[in-house]
Amino acid sequence: MTVRLALAVPAPHDERLAVEAQRHGHDVVARADDADGLEAALEIASPDAAIVWANERYLSYGILAECDARGVRVLAAVSNDVERRYASGIGLYDLVDGAADWPSFAALLPGGDPPAPPPPSRGSVIAVWGPAGSPGRTTLAIAIASEIAAAGFTVALGDVDTHSASVAPALGLMDEAPGFAAACRLAGADSLSRTELERIGQRYNAGDSSFWVLTGIGQPSRWPELSADRVLATIEECRAWVDFVVLDTASSLENDEEISSDMFAPRRNAATLTALREADQIVAVASADPVGLARFLRSHGDLADVAATLAITVVANKVRASAIGLGPSAQVTQTLARFGGIDDPVLVPWDQQAMDAAVLSARTLAETAPKSQARQAIRRLVTDRLLPAGATRRRPVAGSRLWRR
Repeated sequence: MTVRLALAVPAPHDERLAVEAQRHGHDVVARADDADGLEAALEIASPDAAIVWANERYLSYGILAECDARGVRVLAAVSNDVERRYASGIGLYDLVDGAADWPSFAALLPGGDPPAPPPPSRGSVIAVWGPAGSPGRTTLAIAIASEIAAAGFTVALGDVDTHSASVAPALGLMDEAPGFAAACRLAGADSLSRTELERIGQRYNAGDSSFWVLTGIGQPSRWPELSADRVLATIEECRAWVDFVVLDTASSLENDEEISSDMFAPRRNAATLTALREADQIVAVASADPVGLARFLRSHGDLADVAATLAITVVANKVRASAIGLGPSAQVTQTLARFGGIDDPVLVPWDQQAMDAAVLSARTLAETAPKSQARQAIRRLVTDRLLPAGATRRRPVAGSRLWRR
């Protein structure tokens, strides 16, 4: 079927798309430089469909309304999340990656064979937990968020630690207005939405490994703002916002009702317990030294009780001979298997220089020391254990979740 096309896209895409359309038997009846030019072309050339770049120069409410009135199908070409949100914000959901081959455009043209719609999107939640004693919860949560983003997925990192929130200072972000607490307040008022999450969230920019951050409470006394119901509602909204939600939790798994006679009082550990129960995957991190392993093994049973139905990935962090003796990897593995029944843990070697560089610059490990052994181990953890099979290193088309198809 021959389709009369109007193009309103920037160079060099305009020439490429025009050549491809004509090669496949379609007629390019107009090529506009902006929205005004496209509006004039709609009246003069009467196209059947229009391919329009999704930014303010080429696409507007007026253009969309005019095309609807004339029965012209509109395809939005996008190249990043900003353009995807812009197109979705004005009600246009036929989105195509601007750099895609012609068949991706042809599938959405009149008479084309559109792809089957993806299932309802629901992001996956990964909770990072560890016992007291600084085993590296925050460092690991940040590194996991960075590696998932680098694999081509949208990610939000939330700090739900009500005892010692530290994601913001670790990344050099402002935390005067804690993002996760603000999201919880909005959720409590039934006002939390994707737009609000992007307003209160901070964007950590690191090229292809950029991700959203919902910072934690700067003052521990603000913990009542993170009630169980609010945290649950916030997590559910975040699932609809991004592909992966990474939650940095506190160490305490104590049920507050055991130390309080008021059954209806707020619970300080509710945020952590809710995050662990709602997670799809849990990463439990232990410090690979005698004290750290003892603390982890004592608390591991409590974690299993909280998340009885979930598979838990155990990470032994800071593996080094200076603290555990000769053959540290084998010793840590044997200790976890013998005293905790934990098989096949992920071992992250201690790389003092790389970790210090990340802390000093308030950047991710992947940026400051991409070739470090610690970074490579965490990268393997993400690709082998946390991401869906076959989904690694795939940059999805804007507005879609290819790994879910």
